[in-house]
Amino acid sequence: MVIRKEVEIGGRILSLETGKIAKQANGSIWIQYADTVALVAVVASKEPIEEDKGFVPLQVDYREKAYAAGKIPGGFFKREGRPSEKETLSARLIDRPIRSLFNKDFRFETQIYVTVLSSDQENDADTLGIIGASAALLVSDVPFDTPIGAVRVGKINGQLILNPTFKQLQESVMEIIVAASADFIIMVEGEASEISDNDLIEALEFAHKHIKEIIPIIEELARNTGKLKLPLNPIEIKSDLIEKVRKFAVPYIKEAITIKEKLARHSLANTAVTTIVQTLSNEYPDDEIVIRYIFAELERELMREKIINERARIDDRSMTDIRSITGEIGVLPRTHGSALFTRGETQSLAVTTLGSKLDEQKIEGLDGSFWKRYMLHYNFPSYCVGEVSIPRGPGRREIGHGRLAEKALQYVIPSEIDFPYTIRIVSDIFESNGSSSMATVCAGSLSLMDAGVPIKKQTAGIAMGLIKTENDFIILSDILGDEDHLGDMDLKLAGSCDGFTAVQMDIKVKGISIEIMKKAIAQAREGLIHILAVMNKVIDKPHANISPYAPKIIIFKIDPAVIGMVIGPGGKIIREIQEKTNSTISIEEDGTVFISAVDETNGNEAKRLIDQIVAVPEVGKIYDGIVKRITPFGAFVEILPGKDGLLHISEIENRRIARVEDVLKIGQEVQVKVIKIDEMGKVDLTRKQLLNKENDHKEYRR
Repeated sequence: MVIRKEVEIGGRILSLETGKIAKQANGSIWIQYADTVALVAVVASKEPIEEDKGFVPLQVDYREKAYAAGKIPGGFFKREGRPSEKETLSARLIDRPIRSLFNKDFRFETQIYVTVLSSDQENDADTLGIIGASAALLVSDVPFDTPIGAVRVGKINGQLILNPTFKQLQESVMEIIVAASADFIIMVEGEASEISDNDLIEALEFAHKHIKEIIPIIEELARNTGKLKLPLNPIEIKSDLIEKVRKFAVPYIKEAITIKEKLARHSLANTAVTTIVQTLSNEYPDDEIVIRYIFAELERELMREKIINERARIDDRSMTDIRSITGEIGVLPRTHGSALFTRGETQSLAVTTLGSKLDEQKIEGLDGSFWKRYMLHYNFPSYCVGEVSIPRGPGRREIGHGRLAEKALQYVIPSEIDFPYTIRIVSDIFESNGSSSMATVCAGSLSLMDAGVPIKKQTAGIAMGLIKTENDFIILSDILGDEDHLGDMDLKLAGSCDGFTAVQMDIKVKGISIEIMKKAIAQAREGLIHILAVMNKVIDKPHANISPYAPKIIIFKIDPAVIGMVIGPGGKIIREIQEKTNSTISIEEDGTVFISAVDETNGNEAKRLIDQIVAVPEVGKIYDGIVKRITPFGAFVEILPGKDGLLHISEIENRRIARVEDVLKIGQEVQVKVIKIDEMGKVDLTRKQLLNKENDHKEYRR
């Protein structure tokens, strides 16, 4: 039976349909918003996994079909390949709010597969993926019972915009994505142009108001199509085993949560759990997994009790204290800009590299293609957490953390007109114990200033945590890794002294109220001001000059009509100029020329050669020319590259000559003056007038 529900959101129809497509999946939803369409299918394994992995066995995939925008993929194979960065980030965006709502006792491998089938190139399908995933789970036999919706919020001319189009986002001062249930906010992701606390709260409330309009159609769909849910598989725990593990574990855990150093704390905990497993091995030979599970739950319980009851954190900080911070700039001698930022046991080395126009990255997607002149890449090697793993390409986490830090800094990056460089920041995490992405923001800001990039102001980031009970909650500033792992919220906020530039929130509870969000945002603002003050002591404004190892860029304009002359047949002329001057040259369609060269002298020489090519002869101007061709009536002299003029036989000497060859030879350098340019562009030259002047001077000297 096909069932369809719809609602108007932001002036466009949002529709959800099930029962027609992908019927062999556990649940599927055909979701459409305006002319953007996606299919969301949910599949669960036939049997539960035997081992508790310590996390929800959920996989989310998001794929965009090129045909959705009427395109054929590029490349040799002409088919979709590995997920793009946009697809990876969209998959993460869908995963984060959904994962937190799964029952931890559901241990069936589950996959959510979102396929974008049609794109109107105005509305992004990522929020549709969140809505569709929630609906597909609710109509399936997977035990998922919390319908959620998602919207995007923009702000143009002081007015909040619901689900702004791609074009509207170019004018918007913010782009905030919110996922929520009917009662609580669950996930936030966004960027902004230094918005205030109140602006952010206003956007969240606006988003939640409209999400509440989406929830009823999901609930109605589920009521009409709901299936019998799969069973939960809670870990079976013998009642006496809990008490025995508690008896052994509690003293170890209480000692461990007083140790400030992460590795020492984890070492004690690992030793403790191994000892307990060995101690109970004879009595409970098959329960090692259960014992480790009980130990982990006790760790969570006791750490949270310490914070709630004693108002004491693992490292003895108050709830609002920021860990010790150090910063250094210029740590690498030959890079264009570098900074080492350390906060507690989290450390980021950020390196800024400046490039030319040719270093820009081309981004292609369903909404079109564009060139990206600023990028930030984040690396998280295993040694930064004291682990061993095989180095591979960047995973979803690295791509996501890098994109968050990139968004945080992009609003202080100068425009291309003010600073015509391509900018790449690379953050390598050397240590990690809480919020390496926010450390990347701080290190990245310092490295930009060290590179002489005229950023508008210093920018920092902070991660906030939450411990929530039924009747109480506590907000934690600058959380440790364990406070993130054992807590209820990870709220990352980045910005300058004048406002927030990026936000990301994930939770492990059913939701967060606006009251909690308000307190967390205000507390984060205080933390950011403290961090910025420390960073400004390291460097408070960009260096006046860029690194001597960075390329020097010269920008000027030529007539678009002569671009072909500069490029030459098959690019021959521009290649010759680049090779001769050891520079790189790019020319825009409007005639803007970008010359990049490490040696400024080479850049100036490249400009001189281009100026010669595009120069237009001027009447009365004297040129050093070369004789290219001789005829009975005169010589053709090249006065500019590719531009000849006629030096008539009567204008060669100040006396009568019988033959041109008696005075001039092909290849001879000769100084001439332009005396006429006709309507067809033909140029007449004289040498005689210059000789007359020379003779006049000689006569005067006599």
